[in-house]
Amino acid sequence: MIYPLLLLCFFSTAGMISSYLAIREKDLLRAIALSAVQSVAFALLYAVLLAPDILLVYLAVGLGIYPIILIYTVKKTRRYEE
Repeated sequence: MIYPLLLLCFFSTAGMISSYLAIREKDLLRAIALSAVQSVAFALLYAVLLAPDILLVYLAVGLGIYPIILIYTVKKTRRYEE
C-alpha cells in the first residue's frame, strides 16, 4: 500500500519541478522538452491511479500533438526569449 503512495509523490513532484523549470527556461526548445517531461510524469501518475483511458489520451496529446505544434511555432519565431 505504501508503494503507490510513494510513486504518486514522486511523479507529482517530478511534474511540478519540470513545470517550474519550463517556466524559468529562456531557451524555448528546452522549455518544450521540459514540458514533455512534465507530460510523461503526469501520464505515469495516471497509470499509478489506474486511469488507462485518461493515460492514453494524455500521452497522445501531451507527447504527440502539443510539442509538435509548439516546435513548429518556435521555428517560425525566435528560439530564445529576450
